[in-house]
Amino acid sequence: MSWRLDELFPETFDAEAAGQPVHGVAFDSRKVTGDDVFVALAGAKADGARFIMDAVGHGAVAVVSGGPRPADLPAGVAFAQVPDPRLALALAAAKLHPHQPETIVAVTGTSGKSSVADFTRQIFQALGHEAASLGTIGVVTARGADYGSLTTPDPLSLHASLDRLAGEGITHLAMEASSHGLDQRRLDGVRLKAGAFLNLGRDHLDYHPSVEAYLAAKLRLWELLPAGAPVVINRDEPYAEEAAQAASDGGHPLIGIGRKGETLTLLANERDGFAQRLTIGFDGERISVSLPLVGDFMAGNALVAAGLAIATGAEKRKALEAICGLTGVAGRLERVGEANGGLVVVDYAHKPDALAAVLSTLRPYATGRLICVFGCGGDRDKGKRPLMGAIAAEKADIAIVTDDNPRSEDAATIRAEIMAASPKLREIGDREEAIRAAVGMLQPGDLLVVAGKGHESGQIIGERTWPFSDHEVVRKALAQGK
Repeated sequence: MSWRLDELFPETFDAEAAGQPVHGVAFDSRKVTGDDVFVALAGAKADGARFIMDAVGHGAVAVVSGGPRPADLPAGVAFAQVPDPRLALALAAAKLHPHQPETIVAVTGTSGKSSVADFTRQIFQALGHEAASLGTIGVVTARGADYGSLTTPDPLSLHASLDRLAGEGITHLAMEASSHGLDQRRLDGVRLKAGAFLNLGRDHLDYHPSVEAYLAAKLRLWELLPAGAPVVINRDEPYAEEAAQAASDGGHPLIGIGRKGETLTLLANERDGFAQRLTIGFDGERISVSLPLVGDFMAGNALVAAGLAIATGAEKRKALEAICGLTGVAGRLERVGEANGGLVVVDYAHKPDALAAVLSTLRPYATGRLICVFGCGGDRDKGKRPLMGAIAAEKADIAIVTDDNPRSEDAATIRAEIMAASPKLREIGDREEAIRAAVGMLQPGDLLVVAGKGHESGQIIGERTWPFSDHEVVRKALAQGK
């Protein structure tokens, strides 16, 4: 299929070039094919403008850039300078792949996005809709998961996925909105019906210059909603007031959830084995539902998911009743097995707030000792390393520091920066060895949480990703211990 250049990039190219036929759009010069438009993006590591001539060599017939026309660009190649190439790319992607599920909601926050997106999908399905979720664990439908790698994919991949899902009959989609994705305009062009804000903790400060900038990136989600579209906010979390004020300023009605929630008020939360019973007030009524998952934050996530369903037209009681059927998300407080009377859980927690929440949540379930295996990723915010070390030392009885994804950094240096937080911390660099050692420590009543990688199936060392699954290592250790 071919497009006119001005169909994809209106009011951008001059009249002489506007009618030129093009076959596609690319922002990676290596993926340009004949008659494509190349969009040069300025990235953290490389400026796409440096690859314009490479793109032309691969067949690009037009270039969109934030800078001026290169002096050596052949005269026959159309060129346009735009204020925001990322926005231009996203809007072009939405035109290349025009079909989207009719009801799309997005959730942002430091922790819990994957759970809320998947819970919302499950509630949509329980209410009779063909539904999907999209985010860190990939695209998930009732037929299973197509695992991905980015919380918010690039615009071309994202809109191709939306088009494919709509073609498969998906009518309702819940997606994660990362701060990177929002800041880089990857979600522009997505036709959203509602949005949600969960929380804000310390994360991604290697990308955002400050917590304030991080929050502003998250709250850009409200700018992508049409006028009058509702927003769901967990009122019990820090920065809830700032999120609510930004929503009000944008003319978005609020659905507040939680103990302080105005719409869905959590009146009681009682532990029930490895589950919990929630009592929720709404519209002068109350309902009691069983959530087959642990933790206050999972209760909050479930209520946000119900709130998103309500924001898109679901009856409150029916949305809340659907909470009873929720199942956990891969690598999120996931029970893997037992050994010698002790339980092993795998969780994705790789940020200070998330690790603290997981350990606090699991503490009541450990009638013996609470054991934690964790590490910190390389080429990421170094400031969180001693914070996570201090949290693990305080909240776990035994805390073993190991390697996460060291990437280009020296793994021993990362561990040393964590270990500096407390003499109580133990160190076992090899992650498999650390997990095996922790499983071998289990006694009746103990609870072991292996934190940091969750659903991931690889470990990034240098520039290579080696096959590695916390689940598989745990299961193997449990089997050998029998």
